Amino acid sequence: MTSADLVLSPADQQTPTAVVLRAPEEQSLEQAVGDMHVLLEQHGYVIAVYPASIKPTHERRLHAIRAVMESDRIALLKVDLPPLGLAVLVRQLRQLSVCDFSAGVVASAARLLSHYIHSGALLNSVTKLDRVPVSLKTHAKSWVPGSQFGVMANPNPQLIKIGSGDLTGPEFATHLLVAKGQLQSDWVTATVAPAWEVQAVHEAPLPAQSPSWWGTSKMIEFAAFLPDISLLYQLVSSVRREVCTWCGNELIGDRCGLCSAPLKPPENQTRGSGVLSQGTPMRQGS
Repeated sequence: MTSADLVLSPADQQTPTAVVLRAPEEQSLEQAVGDMHVLLEQHGYVIAVYPASIKPTHERRLHAIRAVMESDRIALLKVDLPPLGLAVLVRQLRQLSVCDFSAGVVASAARLLSHYIHSGALLNSVTKLDRVPVSLKTHAKSWVPGSQFGVMANPNPQLIKIGSGDLTGPEFATHLLVAKGQLQSDWVTATVAPAWEVQAVHEAPLPAQSPSWWGTSKMIEFAAFLPDISLLYQLVSSVRREVCTWCGNELIGDRCGLCSAPLKPPENQTRGSGVLSQGTPMRQGS
């Protein structure tokens, strides 16, 4: 990871921690290359996940490290999820890293798993929200004192004014992670959690980038996710594995997670659906 506050506590005793790849102003290129060399020696592969909102200088540093080392064992995954959702995804990849998947499969699983993370927030204003489509009418409503808005950024953008609608939740059993900013409200735990029939609610510190991502510090961020490693394993296992014709590593989906080369599958080739099977426990009432 590129920020320590995006490293959630382990889900269990088997989940490994994550290493923070520091920004250029905190570490020289020589030191960064040395640290990466140590990681590769210890683990064989490095999967570096970073937010799409990262500083350009930090992103260039990551690519410079990989270029200097000329290694195809370093995956650079740029993910456009809200901060808390990204932290959840990173923990899920950490969970999968101790399974019998190759590094290429774990890296390319990031795109698949991100579709099953429902990331949103409760905001007191959407005037500075530029990552989710907001109409002029909604912008006008945000100036009304006391207005609050429920917003979903992933997997499908959605925005409602509190009291005038419901956010669309997952159709499978999840846990809900909640991170509170400078907003006092129980709407997430008292309304969203029961409506989505989540199995458990957990709290986490608000990531430092969340206020800038959502456009306000008066917010509560939340993310619903698959908590069980067995379900994550089933989900990834359901997708056909391929071999990257560029770097030779395993992958799932249509792009190599390690070298980013696109896959060109043979015509009429069938592959796994990458969806939860009928045997997956669904939320009650589904």
